[in-house]
Amino acid sequence: MAVEKKAIPMREQSAQERIKNFNEVPLGYNENEALQEAARCMQCPKKPCVEGCPVHIDIPAFIKALKEKNFQKAIDIVHDSDSLPCITGRVCPQEEQCQAVCVMKKLGEPISIGRLERFLADRDLDRRIKNNAGSRPSSAARGLKVAVVGSGPAGLTCAAELAKKGYDVTVFEGYHKLGGVLVYGIPEFRLPKAIVAAEIDLLQELGVRFVTNALIGRALTIEDLFKEGFKAIFVGSGAGLPNFMGIPGENLIGVYSANEFLTRVNLMKAYTFPEVDTPVKRGKFVAVVGGGNVAMDSARTALRLGAEKVYLIYRRSEKEMPAREEEIIRAREEGIDFRLLTNPLRYIGDEKGFIKQVECIKMELGEPDASGRRSPVPLKGSEFILDIDEAIVAIGNTPNPIIARTTAGLKIKRKGEIEADDDGKTSLPGVFAGGDAVTGAATVITAMGAGRKAAAAIDAYVKQKA
Repeated sequence: MAVEKKAIPMREQSAQERIKNFNEVPLGYNENEALQEAARCMQCPKKPCVEGCPVHIDIPAFIKALKEKNFQKAIDIVHDSDSLPCITGRVCPQEEQCQAVCVMKKLGEPISIGRLERFLADRDLDRRIKNNAGSRPSSAARGLKVAVVGSGPAGLTCAAELAKKGYDVTVFEGYHKLGGVLVYGIPEFRLPKAIVAAEIDLLQELGVRFVTNALIGRALTIEDLFKEGFKAIFVGSGAGLPNFMGIPGENLIGVYSANEFLTRVNLMKAYTFPEVDTPVKRGKFVAVVGGGNVAMDSARTALRLGAEKVYLIYRRSEKEMPAREEEIIRAREEGIDFRLLTNPLRYIGDEKGFIKQVECIKMELGEPDASGRRSPVPLKGSEFILDIDEAIVAIGNTPNPIIARTTAGLKIKRKGEIEADDDGKTSLPGVFAGGDAVTGAATVITAMGAGRKAAAAIDAYVKQKA
């Protein structure tokens, strides 16, 4: 029988409907759709998709089990490598990783690995909720204590892997809500908060302890944690310090970093307005600066908060945009006005200090820069002005410097990232680090891969010291 070349599409809310709510946009596969998509997998003996996955899920094996309707075996295979499949099935850039090297891509469209992972993870979540139990029993702690700083993807993954190995793991989170960037940085319509909470519940069933409102570097230092008996510490504190362009007017009222804007919307529940009257500006004419996933999230969030017009200002062309293709497509469908090859020069305020305009200049692409992308060059005399009442700057983040400033002997790179080797070992014995705190802002799945590697290294370190 001939193999179907095209992937089974996933149902989603229409653009006209979804801009009116914060509900999840893609609706996921049902069982029949998942089985049809799984049937397309050729079960390649060399498994290039596994190498393409940062946490090395045995993708052909879980798809084979899915095809055979052995759903429990399939999700167990996923869980062996991925502690947060409900999350990665939604936000992982599979098109650049496992699906990019899928052999089916040579014949047509790659297998929709992320959608299949989401189907299995959501199905397992539903089962756990109905049975009020996890898919695996809790590990019996050996009494060896390990601390994890940060409850984002790197920290959660490291904690899960260590708990499965039998360690007594405590996760310290600076905010009042667990999940790190998963809850404060990603909008509800892309990753529902209930999904993150459910994945964290599974970690608690594994025996992981969580302490909120505990900003390490302030409430406790790394040295304090060692004094409290922790044998090793993993730092997965993320990259929460926003970058700005340094242009005039960035201090005007109504100019946000994407970090602050999304944190106010997500963590302070502005997405539930008018149930919660969160102090965040609900602009009518909004400019979002940047071309990554955070810029797309900010633009689409502003639209859902009631903006009449949202401009996405990006200094390169759409080809160079780092955002996921599906997010770019959805933003266009929702009516975001893409102003490509454009760069802000200054923000202009009124007499009361509120932003009212942004002056921009047109750009053209020159020679490639250090990242391999062609450098944007201003076109002289092409300046123009857009009338706006809110601006959101989404041009990246760097690690928060608190831990670096309060931890003697911890080596830090020039831009504030913690210096660590491939296994997460830092310059301090017993201190490991991974995710955005080491690499700068990256993807959820790469942070998870770092957390998994560090857990193995921590296990080896503690055993050696015991």
